[in-house]
Formats: sequence, structure tokens, C-alpha cells
Amino acid sequence: MHELSITQGVVRAVVEHTGGDRVLVVRLEIGALSGVEVDSVRFCFDAVTRGTPLDGAELVVDRPEGRGRCRPCGAEFPLGSVLDGCACGSLDVEVVAGEQLRIRNVEVARDVRNMRV
Repeated sequence: MHELSITQGVVRAVVEHTGGDRVLVVRLEIGALSGVEVDSVRFCFDAVTRGTPLDGAELVVDRPEGRGRCRPCGAEFPLGSVLDGCACGSLDVEVVAGEQLRIRNVEVARDVRNMRV
């Protein structure tokens, strides 16, 4: 289950970049063609965040669709699978979207007691 190592990497990156502040929300973008199971990431997120600054954080996952471009005719179209072909009959299709896996943003709880105005 590679979703566990992916989720561990996400948590590690968020902790490193937030300086240990309490994290409220993590928004991920996991493309439909990424090969990553969102339900598994959700399950792993709850387990991996226990005892970290992300413990109790909400995980929001955006799931962009796959898109392809036909190399011979130039048409761009939705891809449900990397094996889909173009309407022109060509299987020479470049994947242009849907394989991404990235952290879109993170909401952090800030301690305002020590802030100067």
C-alpha cells in the first residue's frame, strides 16, 4: 500500500513547513490518473497524524479529472484511463492533466497572544 508512504511524506512535509504549529486543514490535489486511492489516503492520514501537530486536522482532497491531447490531430479530451484513445481512432495520446499529487494549501492555528500590532 503505497498510500501509507505517500501520506507519511505529506505529513512530514507539512510539519517541516509549518514549524510545528497546530494544523487545522490540509488540502491535497490528487489527480484521477495518479494511481493513488483517495480512501486509503484518508484512512492513513488519520493514523499517521496521531500525536503530531496535524492530529485532528481536516483532510480535503480535490480530484481533478484526467485530460489527454491527441498527438496526431491535436484534440484535447477527458481521459478516464491512460489507455483511452482519441475519437479520431489514435492511441497516441499525451496525458496533460490528472497525474498530479500535491499539497495545495494548509491552514494553521496561530497563537496570537505573542503577536505585536
